[in-house]
Amino acid sequence: MKRIILLALFLGVAMGAFADRNVIRHEDIKTFLKTKTYVVLEDNPMSAYNFKIKEAVEKSWTITPYEFISSAQFEEMRKDIDKSFLVMIQVKFTKDKLEALYNFMSVALGSGVSKITDMPDIVSIPLSYSSVAEDSYVYKIESFIRFMQEHIRMLEKNPELIKNNIYEYYNKSMKDNVKSKELWLLEKDVDKSIRSLDKIRKTYPHIVRIVKEEDIEKAIAEKNQSVVFLHKVGPEGTRLQARCYKVLVGAGDDKFYYFDYHTIDKSSGDGFLSKDFKRIK
Repeated sequence: MKRIILLALFLGVAMGAFADRNVIRHEDIKTFLKTKTYVVLEDNPMSAYNFKIKEAVEKSWTITPYEFISSAQFEEMRKDIDKSFLVMIQVKFTKDKLEALYNFMSVALGSGVSKITDMPDIVSIPLSYSSVAEDSYVYKIESFIRFMQEHIRMLEKNPELIKNNIYEYYNKSMKDNVKSKELWLLEKDVDKSIRSLDKIRKTYPHIVRIVKEEDIEKAIAEKNQSVVFLHKVGPEGTRLQARCYKVLVGAGDDKFYYFDYHTIDKSSGDGFLSKDFKRIK
């Protein structure tokens, strides 16, 4: 698929919507719930993303009727106001020092506007740097699909939470619940300065496990209520080192327990930092 590049302005720490996109209204949520959602596939038929998004949507998407379409069909249909779209887009933050390109999964409403950036953005989740292999995130897609629906239903019931920094709500309301769960991490997703289990436990004195990708995928499939896992978006050793997104996700309850990002530099590497552990302990 030829992805859409959004030249986004700078966001605050908690990323709820792109700064140059309209803040959604409660009416937009109500409109979305009445639409059919068109899931946009990659043009490459061998894409792992296509396989995983189809599998996840067919298994877990219940909030609206849905249909799979191509990127060409998306371009033809995106101005139809009676439709919604689940689409992977590419985002560039033009005010960042390093203009890295990121993959985001977005649910947006059709709108008769010329700019894709003006389409109402219901919810978006960072997936990866565009230069990073898709196997870094595709095994977690079902969890994101379930979260998006949970998030939309929450906003429908609690319109007062609709604002630019909506993920601040999760940081405030869910932080104390992390310690009652098992925190599952990939070793490579923890900053090198605190990567050993001994160092982590000195900073975070609760249950933490170093696991493999297949363990997280299994916990998601089984809806393991005792597990919170780390979704980390970073350069993974590639050339650009800009933002590192860090999201703690409930494998079974489809909630975000923590959402933040930092700019990678000499003191803050590509991974969950010591200060992140301190914030959730």
